[in-house]
Amino acid sequence: MLGARRKLRIESERLTLRPPMHGDFRAWTALRRQSEEFLRPWEPTWAADHLSRKAFTNRVYWAQRSVANGTALPLFLIRRADSMLLGAITLDNIRRGPAQAGTTGYWIGAPFARQGFMREAIEAVVHHAFTVLDLSRMEAGCLPENDASRKLLEQCGYKYEGVAQSYLQINGRWRNHVLYANLRHDRRGRTDVG
Repeated sequence: MLGARRKLRIESERLTLRPPMHGDFRAWTALRRQSEEFLRPWEPTWAADHLSRKAFTNRVYWAQRSVANGTALPLFLIRRADSMLLGAITLDNIRRGPAQAGTTGYWIGAPFARQGFMREAIEAVVHHAFTVLDLSRMEAGCLPENDASRKLLEQCGYKYEGVAQSYLQINGRWRNHVLYANLRHDRRGRTDVG
């Protein structure tokens, strides 16, 4: 299984998406620290040890277990031109059986926002989920006032489905989220009668 984890790569035009590795610690810590004010309004409150090596090591081991067990795909966005870490995207809570679904979550470092990198990453993960993992449904949620994330999801084929009350604790408060879904074969509103 270790070899399979190391080989997981999703390539897009400018990016390589791959699981985090122990050697990413310094780049990850620097980018998270540099982007803290940018990310704070949209993320859960960071634990006191969020930027510690131990917490990052635990993150890497969780990623390895999740990939091996097929429960999540935690991926770092690496710009191929210079091997720079730009952010992360996770296909989490992968559910098999009749659901065949997963949940998309992501963040991008402040210096790389609004340059199309996250759109490229989401489109690549959606394609991988539908064609390689054979999922049928990709879900995502964001804060109602996060216009950039809402627009991004819509550009990537996600459609608004509703509001989840007190969905997640963000920046220390229980917050409502708008929910989106992207379906492999969008059947919403269609019937095959007759």
